Amino acid sequence: MSFLGWLIIGALAGWLAGKIVVGYGYGFVGNIVIGILGACIGGLILPKLGIVPESTGANFVAATLGAVILLFLLGLLRQR
Repeated sequence: MSFLGWLIIGALAGWLAGKIVVGYGYGFVGNIVIGILGACIGGLILPKLGIVPESTGANFVAATLGAVILLFLLGLLRQR
């Protein structure tokens, strides 16, 4: 997938993750950044679990999952 594709999928995933993990959002632009970082996290974690996303939809799910994980961890740090 191209870099632009990862940016678009990451942006959408960050927005969706901000809706899923209520209370830990960082605003529109912040959630886009979280989504792009989450796409990287999902792209690293899922293959280690034996799940290799091969389609655009699977990449979107991986990016969303990574963004949710990242928002959850950042929310835990924010509470301290």
